[in-house]
Amino acid sequence: EEISGLKAGVDFKIGYSPERINPGEKVHTLPNTIKIVSGCDPEALDTIAKVYELVVKPGVHRAPNIKVAEAAKIIENTQRDVNIALMNELSIIFSRIGINTYDVLEAAGTKWNFLKFYPGLVGGHCIGVDPYYLVYKASELKYHTQIISAGRFINDTMGGYIAKKLVKRLIGMGKGILGARVLVMGITFKENVADIRNSKVVDIINELKDFGVDVDVVDAHADPEEVKQMYGFGLIEKPRNNYDAVIVAVSHDAYKDLDEKYFKSLTYDNAVLVDVKGMYRGRINELKYWSL
Repeated sequence: EEISGLKAGVDFKIGYSPERINPGEKVHTLPNTIKIVSGCDPEALDTIAKVYELVVKPGVHRAPNIKVAEAAKIIENTQRDVNIALMNELSIIFSRIGINTYDVLEAAGTKWNFLKFYPGLVGGHCIGVDPYYLVYKASELKYHTQIISAGRFINDTMGGYIAKKLVKRLIGMGKGILGARVLVMGITFKENVADIRNSKVVDIINELKDFGVDVDVVDAHADPEEVKQMYGFGLIEKPRNNYDAVIVAVSHDAYKDLDEKYFKSLTYDNAVLVDVKGMYRGRINELKYWSL
């Protein structure tokens, strides 16, 4: 309206359909996923719905208005964020108890109505960002969010938590922290994608560097120039063989079949393997092993 001088609802109509693209996903693609559509009036809604129905096989969901469509998008990611935050908090508790989080989740998952979420780093441009829009809107309406904000705090601090846990492990093993060498495998915000935006692995790296640790980073998908430009450090082409610890931070498929022999070839004796996503649970016997 401001630029064109035209009037919404009179000279033109508007609609909104939130995206549901999951980077790296090959099953839930645009043609295979129900699309939420909305419009400024019934005519706009009908036109937009019919366009999407041409390409979206399962059909569309017609939201009553644009605000509902946007709210649905926000809570899709907020729900996931809060549930992952619960898993992360549980992992902190179970670590202190001395039991493996994935063992607990595997046992609990045998119940028919147990929801299968897992601990991990929550970055990217959706789950780690969208809840803040809802927090902001709530504050405008004089409501202070509690569960949503608490979940965001937990997930935003997991990178620092992982780094501190490793530092404590190294100290407990009698290793000096200043100048210790750590390899971080994976810098993207999730597995099997090249997207590095809002990667929480960076929090691990920066925290370790604050302790004086010498950190090398590799990734199977990320572009080295993009990493350098966005975060100020580079990727190395090939790992060395003198690390005190290795952190597998992103569960790329390229890392799934690596074995303990491979990790031992990268490290000194008496080294630590931090397996953020628990990929190697039950497969590591000689290295000091820890996962969320």
